[in-house]
Amino acid sequence: MTHSTQEASAWVRRWSHLVPPGGTVLDVACGSGRHMRWFSVRGHAATGVDRSPEALQEAAQAGAVVQADIENGPWPFAGRLFDGVVVTHYLWRPLLPAIVAAVAPGGVLIYETFAAGNETVGKPSRADFLLRPGELLDACAGLRVVAYEDGFLDGPARFMQRIAAVREPAGTAPARYPL
Repeated sequence: MTHSTQEASAWVRRWSHLVPPGGTVLDVACGSGRHMRWFSVRGHAATGVDRSPEALQEAAQAGAVVQADIENGPWPFAGRLFDGVVVTHYLWRPLLPAIVAAVAPGGVLIYETFAAGNETVGKPSRADFLLRPGELLDACAGLRVVAYEDGFLDGPARFMQRIAAVREPAGTAPARYPL
């Protein structure tokens, strides 16, 4: 199976309704763009960033792409805001503040990646690539958490941490975020 046939993750699909209609979406470490395609088909302007030019060739079919080594170079979206920011299976701790800061007022961060414990069932197994308990909650302290999970998933066996968190616009009445 090629990356292009992979469907969006169940977590991203479940919480994508929180992205405002027609809003912009940033897919961080997008690979071949499976989440860009998911949002593009739903009328969102999708942008993806990855360091792999080969993967970005495919992702470009779903929106704008930026080739950048976000671990060793500058964050290419400084000062830009997106209505949705999506991160799956990627962790580079120094970028967490920039990723959260890229969420526009009324926008949502949808993030899922491997967590501590995964070293007992497979890769990744290095602590550098595994979220510590509650780490996504800490990173999203300025956002309203709509959903959070930290635990074990079967098939394939893996430990995951995931969050859907909204940056509420200042001075607005409490929003209703459908679960």
